[in-house]
Amino acid sequence: MPGPEAAAAMLIPDDYQPGYARARLADPAMAETYLRHTTLGDPEADAVTALLLPYPAEQQRDWLRLGVEQGPAALDSAPAGLRDFFAGIEAAPPWFDAAAALPGCRAFHRNSEMFIGAFVAAVLIEGFATLISKSFSITGRLVDQGVRRLKQNNLHLVEIFMPGGLDRHGDGWRLSVRIRLMHARIRQLLAQSPEWEGQAWGTPLSAAHIGYATASFSGLLLQRARMLGVELSDAERQSFMMVWRYAGQLMGVPPALACATEAEAMRLRDIGILCEPPPGIESILLANNLINSAPIVADITEPAARRALSKRIYQVSRALIGDTLADQLNYPPSRRFGVLGMLRLTNRTERLLRGWFPALERYRRFGQFQRMLDVSFHSPTGISYRMPGHLHAERDRPAA
Repeated sequence: MPGPEAAAAMLIPDDYQPGYARARLADPAMAETYLRHTTLGDPEADAVTALLLPYPAEQQRDWLRLGVEQGPAALDSAPAGLRDFFAGIEAAPPWFDAAAALPGCRAFHRNSEMFIGAFVAAVLIEGFATLISKSFSITGRLVDQGVRRLKQNNLHLVEIFMPGGLDRHGDGWRLSVRIRLMHARIRQLLAQSPEWEGQAWGTPLSAAHIGYATASFSGLLLQRARMLGVELSDAERQSFMMVWRYAGQLMGVPPALACATEAEAMRLRDIGILCEPPPGIESILLANNLINSAPIVADITEPAARRALSKRIYQVSRALIGDTLADQLNYPPSRRFGVLGMLRLTNRTERLLRGWFPALERYRRFGQFQRMLDVSFHSPTGISYRMPGHLHAERDRPAA
């Protein structure tokens, strides 16, 4: 356990000081680990963005595309630091087993509607209830482009759970690395902006927040999906966690915040939320924007139908995240009694019917896959590697 001298020497951003005092009572070691990472970024990716800054935007884009899609051997004309970065992530870690990832992939796709529902209605919203909301709010990359960002978040979730998605040339691998580089560029822009209050908030898109997000997308997502009636075996849950552990590593999660098990992810998440200050106006805007974007993502165009779906999502979200957080996020009043019970009953009934009539499972899987693709974003020109040139989203053209 860290001694008082270590705690005293640690830089604690102003807005974290009350929460850190609470978190230390629950788990001093994890609280200190989390707080130390609120003032850290991603040294390797941050060095890459700094290295590329003097070069024209088109050259940066082309080098990043070659590095992600072909690897360091395709970067003969690029700076050595960029080649070193891609060489360092080229091979999967020894603990990642592509065959052992398959049970988690199958479990995700067997329950994709419930996983995406839990992701949108709870896990993303709970993530934005932290100070990471400051980064997205200042840049406008979620408020102004909410539909697009929600589709991209859904797409990343879908692609890492495609069989082979985290292979070196899989789309899950490529999207994870792109997210890491995008975060590094936004971190660079925010750090240079007078709008960012580093003494109060720490480092923008900090290592703590990237680790917290990955813990939420893995362990918390499993828990929220269970609340919706998703039942997985122990092997499937372990496989699910391994997929997210590797995706997190590709996204720049430092080893101290990497979670190999569901219990580790929930420990990080629980201590992290104790360290974080209460949700502010930015969290309120992001959460409500996310819910009201969901009907548009689902391609529902009729206004009354959109309002009805948003109302339903608010009900499910409140039931998943609880009244305290829902009220902090200014959710409209709604009753949540029986909401999750009905969803669990529906899921159990469908499982029984599929057991009795196996042909139903084939039709259900096909329909579920089609709907999953409908709520994900597929660019007609593939993944964009253009890095933002400006802090505020409205000054950058949407990536192709």
